[in-house]
Amino acid sequence: MGLKCLVILFGLIKFCKANETMNTDTLSKVADSRATGGIYLTKWNRGLERGHQDTKKIEHRFWSPVQRESKFLSLFTVVTFPNGGCAGASGDNGTCMTARECSSRGGSANGYCANGFGLCCIFMTSCESSTSENGTYFVNSGYPAPYDGTGSCELTVIKSHPDVCQIRLDFDRFSIAGPEQMNHVCNQDQFIVSGGNPIPAICGTNQGSHMYVDAGIGTTNPVKLTFVTSGNPFERLWKVKVTQIPCNTIYKADEGCLQYYTGVSGQLQSFNYHPVSGLQLSNQDYGICIRIERNFCGIQYTACVDTVNNRSRAFTLTGNSNNPVNSMIGSGSGPNNCANDWLLIPCAANVGRLQPAQALCTDRICGGTFAADLSMQASSVLSTVKPFRLWFHTDSVEAPADMGNRGFCLNYMQQPCTNNVI
Repeated sequence: MGLKCLVILFGLIKFCKANETMNTDTLSKVADSRATGGIYLTKWNRGLERGHQDTKKIEHRFWSPVQRESKFLSLFTVVTFPNGGCAGASGDNGTCMTARECSSRGGSANGYCANGFGLCCIFMTSCESSTSENGTYFVNSGYPAPYDGTGSCELTVIKSHPDVCQIRLDFDRFSIAGPEQMNHVCNQDQFIVSGGNPIPAICGTNQGSHMYVDAGIGTTNPVKLTFVTSGNPFERLWKVKVTQIPCNTIYKADEGCLQYYTGVSGQLQSFNYHPVSGLQLSNQDYGICIRIERNFCGIQYTACVDTVNNRSRAFTLTGNSNNPVNSMIGSGSGPNNCANDWLLIPCAANVGRLQPAQALCTDRICGGTFAADLSMQASSVLSTVKPFRLWFHTDSVEAPADMGNRGFCLNYMQQPCTNNVI
């Protein structure tokens, strides 16, 4: 077998060399044809019409430089590449695949990948559709132009594999009508997730936020994403990236976490938070989790800097009244002071104070100042309870004396394992 391979290879080499050994006149004509990209000049065509034998011979032998290289390489080279993630020319994320595969699966080519052998295939869909493609973008009708109509726009997400446990939704664009002004209920526009774990409806502006949805067991329980729009005209715009997460990955969120953050530091915001126009949404009840990084034992939370308002609104939940004499103007801690809306941080203490005994822990924080006690003075708050988890709860009404609660924006920083943080 080895000898036959050598003979065949030797024959191929001789064949290639024979095609290269032409007389000077022939080579010059081939050079002329190369200059035209492998297309014969008019005099060659006339020669062929007359049946010129030398020209016919060259016609059979002649390949353009690209053709000759591809024909030679095709005898020995098979290019393969995995269907991995890629970055498209537009900045969107896609899957690397062949042009035929991308087209057959309903995607759009958006740049090259795999050293130019593959295409970055982007999957983008809109209303009344379904998808099982990982990384699909769910966009409003007419995207990238805004949508000002009313109705329902639904996407059904089907598992790409039975081993998918969660679906992550990234709100690359999310601007729909916000809640009404009195009780902050989403009664005009809503984004609704159904088919997984219970998730509260949201509205308003949520660009940059995310959600994790439980995908259940097996393949028979699809998740539905629905934008409901009604009421006055509004320039709505949404682009939601849908990522399917396998069960055995390290980036799968812990159970019970609607939002899940990684890294030593980061920022948390309630849905529809904005220091100028945002409003705390009613009927919220969900967990926010931060993965514990290696060699870190505690976590510190600090209200974001508010450069817009004279009085910071980076943390304003129920209990944030106009009356400076009212003790709820500061933070209300414990179930007696925060009975309606609250942010729960397990066993929280102001930074610089000793961690309280478990029976005396402050858990719920509300009001207009972020601190772990009744105070007009904001403070960073430390918790050493593991896992690192917060819980945000609001009811269906706002207190009459409250002044436009915004929700919260907090920066977090994990604390290393030292004598002070254990």
